[in-house]
Amino acid sequence: MAAVPTLARRIARSGVRPLCRWPLSWGRASRQPPGLPLAPCRAFSNNKILVELDESSGVAMMKFKSPPVNSLSLDFLTEFCISLEKLENDRACRGVIFTSAVPKIFSSGLDITEMCGKSMEHYAEFWRAVQEIWLRLYGSNMVTVAAVNGSSPAGGCLVALSCDYRIMVENPKFSIGLNEAQLGIVAPFWFKDTFVNVVGHRIAERSLQLGSLYPAPEAFKFGLVDELVPEEKLQEKAMAVMAQWLALPDHARQLTKSMMRKVVLDRLVAHREEDIQNFISFISKESIQKSLRMYMDMLKKRKS
Repeated sequence: MAAVPTLARRIARSGVRPLCRWPLSWGRASRQPPGLPLAPCRAFSNNKILVELDESSGVAMMKFKSPPVNSLSLDFLTEFCISLEKLENDRACRGVIFTSAVPKIFSSGLDITEMCGKSMEHYAEFWRAVQEIWLRLYGSNMVTVAAVNGSSPAGGCLVALSCDYRIMVENPKFSIGLNEAQLGIVAPFWFKDTFVNVVGHRIAERSLQLGSLYPAPEAFKFGLVDELVPEEKLQEKAMAVMAQWLALPDHARQLTKSMMRKVVLDRLVAHREEDIQNFISFISKESIQKSLRMYMDMLKKRKS
């Protein structure tokens, strides 16, 4: 059996490129004293994600820029992991706002092409990367805010759910939810646990069984998102929420977050390899592969 490239190897060869310093233009709430030059914003980029860290506020912006729909491919997940790890290790960074640089979409979720017609080794590598992103994001010491400026089904919804706070554009055309059941896929237990912790057991149970996608107003109604704002106010609101959370001492907030999330995180850590094998066994079934192929064909017809 061929050796599966580890996430570390993928990170090493991903080629993240440091960029020059520039002032952050995305709704900045700077603490820079008036009359002095702006504190530098350190930025780094790769093919699918742009990160800008404003050192004066301690806030980073992570923008998904993988058109057409910011799907969570193996490459995207690897770059996401790199970016998050860089920020976690940067003492200047205390919080991250996640948003999309692609109009009308936050993230479409897991890339179906990564789960269809590939080898068992590929499925294992892909699912390990999905696990890694969730473990890092859900367990992050930083304040994390999702500024959801478009639709966010399935894995895109999981990214938002994993953050500390979710703000969504109040556009009824934008929807969010864990809709895996519509594709014949079962959301794994850690998707479910994250969902239950946000909306409660009954809403999560009904939503997961039906594969429900909720328009923004309905998502707000039962707490899937915390606030709705006009699109032109999203950046400003995200910065205001971040400032509110960062006003607290980091250690107290971090310990509280760990206390609230540790059980869920530990459960995946303890069963990580078993979860990977369950995914491989499930996704490689011919009935599931057939459903995925039909879904991909439907998407191709829509485009044409």
